[in-house]
Amino acid sequence: MERQWWQESVVYQIYPRSFMDSNGDGIGDLQGMTSKLDYLKELGVDVIWLSPVYDSPNDDNGYDIRDYRAILPEFGKMEDWEVFLAEAHARGIKLIMDLVVNHSSDEHAWFVESSSSRDNPKRDYYIWKPGKDGKEPNNWVSVFGGSAWKRDERTDEYFLHLFSQKQPDLNWSNPELRREVYDMMTWWLDKGIDGFRMDVINFISKDEAYPDAPGGADARYQWGGQFFMDGPRIHEFLQEMNREVLAKYDCMTVGEMPGVQPDEAALYTAPERGEVNMVFQFEHMDLDSGNGKWDVRPWHLKALKEVTYKWQRALMGRGWNSLYLNNHDQPRVVSRFGNDGEFRVASAKMLATFLHMQQGTPYIYQGEEIGMTNVRFPSIDDYRDIETLNYYREAMEGGADESVVLRSIHAKGRDNARTPFQWDAGLQAGFTTGEPWIAVNPNYPDVNAAAALADQDSIFHYYRRLIALRKKHDIIVYGDFDMLDWDHPEVMAYVRTLEGRRLLVALNFYGGEPEWSPPADAVGCEAELLIGNYAEAPETEGAPEAATGAETAADTGTERRLRPLEPVIRLRPYEDRVYLL
Repeated sequence: MERQWWQESVVYQIYPRSFMDSNGDGIGDLQGMTSKLDYLKELGVDVIWLSPVYDSPNDDNGYDIRDYRAILPEFGKMEDWEVFLAEAHARGIKLIMDLVVNHSSDEHAWFVESSSSRDNPKRDYYIWKPGKDGKEPNNWVSVFGGSAWKRDERTDEYFLHLFSQKQPDLNWSNPELRREVYDMMTWWLDKGIDGFRMDVINFISKDEAYPDAPGGADARYQWGGQFFMDGPRIHEFLQEMNREVLAKYDCMTVGEMPGVQPDEAALYTAPERGEVNMVFQFEHMDLDSGNGKWDVRPWHLKALKEVTYKWQRALMGRGWNSLYLNNHDQPRVVSRFGNDGEFRVASAKMLATFLHMQQGTPYIYQGEEIGMTNVRFPSIDDYRDIETLNYYREAMEGGADESVVLRSIHAKGRDNARTPFQWDAGLQAGFTTGEPWIAVNPNYPDVNAAAALADQDSIFHYYRRLIALRKKHDIIVYGDFDMLDWDHPEVMAYVRTLEGRRLLVALNFYGGEPEWSPPADAVGCEAELLIGNYAEAPETEGAPEAATGAETAADTGTERRLRPLEPVIRLRPYEDRVYLL
């Protein structure tokens, strides 16, 4: 594959409502974001992914867009956005925007017209169907619960909404609708943005027969995803989008694609096919789910190894991976796959190493770089997310135990990721001088950016060094991937190879002290310990200070310090080590 700037980049996601408030109204805004760009520059990221700041009724926190070419006043004005873009570019940071075109808000001008009458010129911009036997057109269920259809009394037809009732699905079978979307995308690219993150983009092509989803007779609604995920015209639509818009710009695209499998992802991301650069897949995000998201089960290291290997190998030389463990829809990674108590710092660093040493483009979600954790609000009244509130209501109506429901919310609720960014130990964690739109995590006096910046051994500085290493060593970006030690119950180890060099990564995912043995043909080889999250181990006494997270020889330009690789290495709780051979 031809090397591209977006392959070598590290992306930082900003969730605007929760990042930084400049005017004391309790809601993050564009001026607040601009004020923190130097923080992101110090971290070393190359690209910002900005979650929606468009005009919206905020039924789904901005993912229900009322006007694609306007800024929601609570975030500021278009002039504020333009300043943010210019200041990011001045610091060498690119900007990608959220593209939400599977659906719009029901308050969008298109839907207002579409719902006004059956013969309105924009009627076909959305998906309208008559009822069937006095019920919905089919039995598909919304992602947010309940039927995916809502009856409109004025025209006596149903419209499809795969998400909230206030998020009607756009009809991508209509070429006029597609042209409107392409014109809007061109408008933003001409304003200077550097690409798009595409929200549930593999939902835009539906089976136009709209059949019932098969399922048990005792369940009124069925998922139906096989009829709208990776649908029959999805590649046609994405290739047209690329041809009409994206190929005309040097831009980056990442498609959020629930349910996508590796072979399909290889088609989406193959450069010669002209679709998208990379996809967000969710297989690793389901490892702790039983019967649905809220049925929280223990995850297993062997399963994480299998998913990691599967995706790394499937796209190697065929397409490109996006690498993430957090985003605005997922719980905090250190609480989910690490230890957010005694070993919060060590496990957060280990998980960062796990991610950033793979092949693909890494994504950092705001607060991940300081080890922010899940929040355990005591009451449902403290939560704001529509998905969480719908789940709670339906579970309680079904007779569930409230304490059990809240435990699931504490583990998986999207508001875990949406509590305000913890800037310092002051009032409201330095996020706002007012009352925040959602409460701050109570642990902010101990977990905050000011403390992290002041501590050279912090999670923040560890992320900074991981990013710096990635920019210096092509093997981290482009090296082939292979898994080691498949059956080790506590350690994940993998190797990257490029042009005769090897990078060995060893990760202890638990609180014990297991032994790990490097590959036999690597034992005794001269190795440089590039980075690790602990002070020096006895068997590597005198090796470079990289093991503490301090600057490596590669960072400082000093002479590399090499040692023969030991045959057996004891790893401490949540320890990680990266060796360059």
